[in-house]
Amino acid sequence: MRLTTKLLAVALLISIPTVSSQAKVVDFDDLNAYSVNGPNGSYFDGHGGGASLGSWETEGVAFNTGTFGPGWSYSNVNDVTTPGFTNQWAAITGADVSGTGNYVIGNSLSPNGAFFNLDGPTLVNSVSVTNATYTALSIQNGDTFAKAFGGPSGDDPDLFTVTFTGHSEVGATGAVTGTREYILADYRFADNSQDFFVDTWQLVDLTNLGTVRSVSISFFSTDVGGFGINTPTYVAIDNLSITAVPEPGSVAFFGIAGAGSIWRRRRRTTPV
Repeated sequence: MRLTTKLLAVALLISIPTVSSQAKVVDFDDLNAYSVNGPNGSYFDGHGGGASLGSWETEGVAFNTGTFGPGWSYSNVNDVTTPGFTNQWAAITGADVSGTGNYVIGNSLSPNGAFFNLDGPTLVNSVSVTNATYTALSIQNGDTFAKAFGGPSGDDPDLFTVTFTGHSEVGATGAVTGTREYILADYRFADNSQDFFVDTWQLVDLTNLGTVRSVSISFFSTDVGGFGINTPTYVAIDNLSITAVPEPGSVAFFGIAGAGSIWRRRRRTTPV
């Protein structure tokens, strides 16, 4: 009885999925085929008039697109001065994290409108984040639809955030596995000199999302109107760090097989 109990314990321990310790960083620099659908030098217009409903993929991560709707564009646009929606595909940093490659712009017009799918159960470790030029200049100066943060006096307690949400199934469906909110602009300080919008690449820890099959983005702003958020709902990301999680079924199979092998060897060596 004791031997059987030990073998069952061994099988159970072996069958518990373990996470690979090797992370992969998706930097988007393999995406080098220019598309005429992308204005202003962006490689692919993922959320504008030229985009089709679907997705584009790199290194096992698929990013959704939609005509005149939410989605993702990979880009290397370096325009940090042109305001307005004609400059939707630029990061306010003027370059990706490395300074020479691509980054991605995400736009979400509704909750969970922009998302990316993973090709299996995955831990999303971190991502580098900054504002899009369109958003940053709107926050700083206002535009046709949105206010300048802080208002005329500079004292309005304005806030703009992006939230990453993990989902157990692809397409931003299934159970929510976790969320991570990140502040892209904060004008709530009593001392207005401390008010800021993010204009550099910032590393955001996403480990609390847990094991996911997809991740969506959504936005919050204190500047809202009759049609929702007035602040341009865009974010730039780069260097997405992910770690694949082994499928539980396959690990459990090897665990049971290993326990069976131990049992057979023990039976052959046990005296009658």
